[in-house]
Amino acid sequence: MPIRGLIALAAVVLSLYVALTVPVHLGLDLRGGTQIVLETRPTADTDAGAETTDRTVEVLRGRIDALGVAEPTIARSGTDRIVVELPGLQDPREAADVLGRTAQLTFHQVLGTAAGADDPLPERSHQQVMADESGRLLRLEAASMTGKDVEKAAARLDQQSGTGWHVTVDFKGSGGDGWARLTGEAACHPAGDPARRVAIVLDDKIVSSPQVDPSVACRSGISGGSTQITGTFDSSEAKELALLVNGGALPVPVETIEQRTVGPTLGAEAITASAWAAVIGTAVTSLFIIAVYRLVGALATVALACYGLISYAALAALGATLTLPGLAGFVLAIGMAVDANVLVFERAREEYASRHRPTPRSSLTVGFRKAFSAIADSNITTLIAAGLLFFLASGPVRGFGVTLGIGVLASMVSALVITRALADHAVARPRLRRHPHLTGIAHTGTVRDRLTRTHPNLMRHPRRWLAASAAVLVLAASGIAVRGLDFGVEFTGGRLIEYTTATPVDPDRARTALADAGFPRAVVQTSGDNQFTVRTHQLSNAQAATVTDTITGLTHQADKIRDEAIGPSLGKELRQGALIALVVALGAQLVYLAARFRWLLGTSAVAALAHDVVILIGIFAWLGKPIDGVFLAALLTVIGYSVNDSVVVFDRIRELGRRDGKAPLARVANEALLQTLPRTVNTGMGAAFILTALAVLGGETLTDFALALLVGLVVGTYSSMFTATPLAIQLHQRTQGRTKF
Repeated sequence: MPIRGLIALAAVVLSLYVALTVPVHLGLDLRGGTQIVLETRPTADTDAGAETTDRTVEVLRGRIDALGVAEPTIARSGTDRIVVELPGLQDPREAADVLGRTAQLTFHQVLGTAAGADDPLPERSHQQVMADESGRLLRLEAASMTGKDVEKAAARLDQQSGTGWHVTVDFKGSGGDGWARLTGEAACHPAGDPARRVAIVLDDKIVSSPQVDPSVACRSGISGGSTQITGTFDSSEAKELALLVNGGALPVPVETIEQRTVGPTLGAEAITASAWAAVIGTAVTSLFIIAVYRLVGALATVALACYGLISYAALAALGATLTLPGLAGFVLAIGMAVDANVLVFERAREEYASRHRPTPRSSLTVGFRKAFSAIADSNITTLIAAGLLFFLASGPVRGFGVTLGIGVLASMVSALVITRALADHAVARPRLRRHPHLTGIAHTGTVRDRLTRTHPNLMRHPRRWLAASAAVLVLAASGIAVRGLDFGVEFTGGRLIEYTTATPVDPDRARTALADAGFPRAVVQTSGDNQFTVRTHQLSNAQAATVTDTITGLTHQADKIRDEAIGPSLGKELRQGALIALVVALGAQLVYLAARFRWLLGTSAVAALAHDVVILIGIFAWLGKPIDGVFLAALLTVIGYSVNDSVVVFDRIRELGRRDGKAPLARVANEALLQTLPRTVNTGMGAAFILTALAVLGGETLTDFALALLVGLVVGTYSSMFTATPLAIQLHQRTQGRTKF
């Protein structure tokens, strides 16, 4: 068996083992989870108002991300409460303890020992007495440094020295100089003197009080800007301490006042409908690929099934949390993964038609070779975006970066390894050499035949295409200006009403009743025994009364136990981080495309991507559709894949331009469009089948998600041909033909 076949078999077997042995975590919308309600407490210096609570939410969000809980929900409730919902958490009590820790980290000079806790301190002194790790009381000077001076902390295991787990702390800015001064003062005392120690205090408790090493000279201190917190830490304690230090200190103390299990935010009917939509859409896409590409299409379908297995196993192995939009995006990625296969098959068809007495096997080999650059460039640009979203963003945006990156890598393995191994083995059989039409490579296809006969000059008037694109862009942007954007509860906050009932309430019935009463976007969750919550946008008192009447009509008795305004679950810092990540990702894509295709084509591709995003948002503004977390997932998907079509066209322009360097760019671009159009049509059809199934059968939850992706698919396909390409031609003419390809 060739090495490629062995690699494909190993990837499939390993993925199957992981999929069968490692459970995947489901999100709050599919499974439910743990709900923790925290209440902020005022201090002598800080009031526990809404603004302080919002700052506390952002610190807690960082801690939750560090806990490894994907896709959490966290929002302010009222002015001093925070509702945290954590899907699939194994130990909610430990999570509540970590979230509730104030994490006030300070560094103190030790002045000496104290006789007792009531040992009198000097008058007007800022000194304090604390017990060290061994229980001995130490007299401490006021804090010289705080957690604000810390850059990062990491838990490490030192097996060589046998000291076990410790926490490495790196200081930032003036923190390194402060640490040098603090340890330099301590080094002026003789070895063994308690005053040669430095106390590291977390939440008014000494966690470590190491003695400055005898090699450190007086007044010189420890330079380098880092230190270690040692102690009798086990693995979990060291990691928890590093987590708290990295997450920062809470502005005010918080106290856990409730902890309960909550049900999924989506009903069983919606989940079932979405599953059927995924099955039907995938099946129709597979039949389409088989009908167009025959044997190699059937093999590609097998490879796509392997792609789904590899992606699922990777998500399970990484401990990612799957939500319904994530599952829908996962299914969509199966449709988009067909793109690489279609690229190869179309290049193989071109090769078969252009050569004298070719064979399907030789044509397929050349097809893989010539399609590789387009596949690599389009996937690398997407991986750049995915990596930057992971490293620069947080929360669901960071989770999307993980899912996107896994999908891209798995699709490349599927197309370049598994499909190649299966196709090479199949087309080499003697019967197929005698009947090459069965392979699906020995004919050019309906779209290519028609283009060959008519040979239209699509780029005769590039300015007309740009004028049409500009008109659509202005129309979409005017929707944003005139209608505005209807931000969902995740962005704006809303209202949370909690009820207790005499008998259990079916959440699906409550969702249907509230939708009929005029609240189609209300989120209903069970909460404990005979309790459930309704979370919706801002309501007037009359609307809130309507909600209560609707619930009462279902149970005949519903007592309201909480009615509070809630803050956005996608907080200000998360939104800013996501925006920064997207801008940096676009810039990085531009740099990469400029290096591969020159600045002219790279700029055109990124401009077309921005064009797609504005049009998608504008259409949702005109339709009055909500801009919520589901739309954010769809927008990120469009951004991740929109550049692919442009890269495919530009790759062909570069190839043809190198073949005939004196040809005008307009003519080269027209030939490139005509040659890549069959691939564009077939890829778009494959994705459209799945998205249409999600829009029609996926239930109300996924209708807007599928609609956004359908719009993005259509607009992205159009812009790659009739926005990016004409723009490149116009820019080339402005540079007076100086750019070469």
